[in-house]
Amino acid sequence: YHDKEVKNLWMKVWQFAAREEEIPEPGDHIRYDIAGVSFLIVRQENREIKAYPNACLHRGRMLKEFDGNASDIRCAFHGFAWTLDGCLKDVPARWDFPQIKDEEFSLPEIPVATWAGFIFINPDQSCEPFEPFINELASQFERWDLGALYIQAHVARIMPCNWKIAQEAFCEAYHVSGTHPQIMRSLGDVNSQVDVWDNCARVITPGGTPSPLLDYELSDEDMLRAMMDIPLEAEVPTIPEGMNARAFLAAMSREGLRADAGDQVDVYCDAEIVDSIDYTQFPNFHPWGAFNKIVYRFRPNGNDHRTSIMECYQLMPFQGDRPPAAPIHWLGDDEKWSTVLGFLGRVFDQDVFNMPKVQMGLESTYKPGVTMSGYQESKVRWLHQKLTEWVGE
Repeated sequence: YHDKEVKNLWMKVWQFAAREEEIPEPGDHIRYDIAGVSFLIVRQENREIKAYPNACLHRGRMLKEFDGNASDIRCAFHGFAWTLDGCLKDVPARWDFPQIKDEEFSLPEIPVATWAGFIFINPDQSCEPFEPFINELASQFERWDLGALYIQAHVARIMPCNWKIAQEAFCEAYHVSGTHPQIMRSLGDVNSQVDVWDNCARVITPGGTPSPLLDYELSDEDMLRAMMDIPLEAEVPTIPEGMNARAFLAAMSREGLRADAGDQVDVYCDAEIVDSIDYTQFPNFHPWGAFNKIVYRFRPNGNDHRTSIMECYQLMPFQGDRPPAAPIHWLGDDEKWSTVLGFLGRVFDQDVFNMPKVQMGLESTYKPGVTMSGYQESKVRWLHQKLTEWVGE
């Protein structure tokens, strides 16, 4: 099945490869690998972006192993070189290659598109246009400009499961009571709204409200402590009279964001400030809406179908000059997400604990298929319906 995914999905679908801010200057280049295939994304002299298979046309060596900046694209094996726009520049001992014609020896380009600061590529040179693919998601983000944000953090880890298992853990809130019981006091998990379109889907989970699965009532102080991750020994801010915990948290969050986001924070409603608004663009791109600063990406780890790569970007507003994009931080096998992402990382660590058990369970079960809820797991069902469309089974 993995081989079919590579052939029918990853080599044919538009996919998020990088952020524009990661290659801001001419000559900047970044490597993007998917399912054992490598691509090179290059900023041009005219500020445009091009992408090429990361392979020398001479003997096939990878052109660039690392991200960086260069005046040309030169192979480290024998020295063949191309200009940034892919035209042949140099062939050492050119007399020994009479068969090479400059106009026929350019680096092959693959389609590139940008949206909201994200760079997308498609390995299929005859692919569908990008706009119909992204239009549904783009229409949802007309109110929120992710291109105006910068990469505050970028963390990645090899996950002990298939990329679909890792991704599914972030596609529904139904698992909160079983996996993240500590956030039930401040998250309305099973009250989530699920919306499904063609190429994208969304889950909105209300924050600042307790789970309806709790069998006891919470005071506003207890709810605020949970929402703000305040230790038991620390004092909780006083909620003004006539204001509940949800509204108070939204007000505090607005003021906390004002220094970087400006008065734009006054335009957004409380739901945009405190709710989790998680979008998924097929097949593996998860930008959160409003002031949720999270973007996820899940992909195969080479051709090992039992491991995958999970990445979390944190995008933040800024004032003045754009800060430099934070470099990627790779977690070690035994390094926890919580060491770099705090409260959010602790939630991730709980998800990671489940993943190899799900992998083993799915490989061990005698039951054909899985059993999903009618509504709450609709996004997971949608993902598999889309996979069937692309992969064929």
